[in-house]
This record gives sequence, C-alpha cells and structure tokens, in this order.
Amino acid sequence: MKKLSTEEKEVILLKGTERPFSGKYYHFNEEGEYLCKQCGALLYRSCDKFDSGCGWPSFEDEIPNAVKRLPDADGTRTEIICAKCGAHLGHVFFNEGFTPKNVRHCVNSISLEFIPKNTLEKQDKNLTKKTEHLETAIFAGGCFWGVDYLMKQIPGVISVISGYVGGTMRNPTYQDVSDHLTGHAEAVQITFDSLQVSYETLAKYFFEIHDPEQLNKQGPDIGEQYRSEIFYTTPYQKEIALKLIQTLKNKGYQIVTKVTPATSFWKAEPEHQNYYERTGKKPYCHQRIKKF
Repeated sequence: MKKLSTEEKEVILLKGTERPFSGKYYHFNEEGEYLCKQCGALLYRSCDKFDSGCGWPSFEDEIPNAVKRLPDADGTRTEIICAKCGAHLGHVFFNEGFTPKNVRHCVNSISLEFIPKNTLEKQDKNLTKKTEHLETAIFAGGCFWGVDYLMKQIPGVISVISGYVGGTMRNPTYQDVSDHLTGHAEAVQITFDSLQVSYETLAKYFFEIHDPEQLNKQGPDIGEQYRSEIFYTTPYQKEIALKLIQTLKNKGYQIVTKVTPATSFWKAEPEHQNYYERTGKKPYCHQRIKKF
C-alpha cells in the first residue's frame, strides 16, 4: 500500500470530500487510466469520463468488479470504494440523464492516480520484451514430485507446476487420476527463458532424471499415470524430442517414452506443489544418471 499524506488520509481513509472544482482531475481530458491512489488497482478509463458540472471527476462506468457500492449510514447516498483495498472514492448517482448509461460515479481526484495512454503503451511493450523469450515445456516421468524438484535446479527455469495432462476428464483430481478414471499422466509444466536455457537441454535433463525404459511405471510407482511421455507445445519441441529418443536408441536404450501434442494441463492440488521443498524430503525414485 502507498503511504498517504494527511490530506489523502482525510478522504481515502476517513471518507472525507475534497472541495468541489479543486481536484486535479476535474478539468482533465487526457487519454489513459485511473488507478486507486492507495493500492494501485485499475478503477476507471478515460473513455468513460465526462463533465457533469458537479465539481468532481465523473465517470459513467467502472472497470468490472473494481468498485464496490455501499449504502451510506444515513441511507441517502451510495458510497463507492475500491474493491481491492476499501479506499473511499466518492459516491455513485443514478437516473440523472447525463449519459445513456444514466450513472455518475462522482469521485475525489485525491483518491485517484492517472496513467497516460503513452505510458501504458510503453509498459505493454516492456512487458512484451520481458516475456517474449518465455516458453513452456511439459514432461511426464513418473511421480511429479521428483520431476518438479529436479527440473527446478536448472538455471533459466522460471517456474515448475505439477499437474495432469493427456487425459479425457476436465479438471481431474489426484484421486481421479490414481483411480485410472481419466487417462492422465502426472506431469510438470515448465516455464523457461529460452535465452538462458534451450528446450534441448531441458529434454536431455528430463531423460536423465528418470528411467525412460520403464513402461507405465517409475521406480515403485506403477500405473499409466506414471508413464514416460513428452507433451510438445511446438513442432520444434517434437523434432528435438524425437531426435533425442533416436540418439538414446542408438546408444542401446530401449526407450518407451511417448511424444504427444500437448493437451489441456490441469494444475494439481496445493499439497502436490513444491512437495519436497515443503517436506524437507528427497526424491525416492528420481536421480540424475548421465545418458548423453
């Protein structure tokens, strides 16, 4: 939360009202977005702002679910507050005939922060630059606890999520998968920075931390949910997976790993995320054995 000045606290926390015609956003027509001064949540867009002549910034609509409406204690007006942090914004009025929507959010300027359109465009470009090198890989190699733990050790891996993929049921549970009702495999979804680590490096590591010669099992875990399978998200990933499998076969390995187009990935329950970090235990059926 932003530290507020005395004047901001008077309005935002104590539900005061700034003097009419005094706020910085009353006579203000720039294109952009209006945020909550206290928490930074997006509240209004400039395209919904209009001049009602009331002395305070007026908006005919808010960002969906961004503003809460509460009846005043005396029951005569409806207060509007930030849905995220509860900051007092002002009041909302209806059926005044100012706009086709017939709604007026009368907001204190001091409750708002404005971001110009050109700044938003720059932020979008910067965000695109930051994320354009992020890719997704999905691997199934036995119990997802061990695969999750070991794949996180690779520099360039941003996140690893344990879940279920390759089955027929929507949003399966661990019990559904364990009961062989869905056809899913326990798997991990990896987000990685392709500038720091290549998909081929990840795939090689995957083949080295589990036994790709075991069919529908891994160590003591038996069942199709523990199968060895690569779910590729791009044609390039498929090409790399098949190349590595052929390399291993040329070395004499009897590889049973399947290579399949990625389907919906369903995140597993919270107790299956970061299992070994939370419990302090170590993988019982996964360890790295060099194969390449």
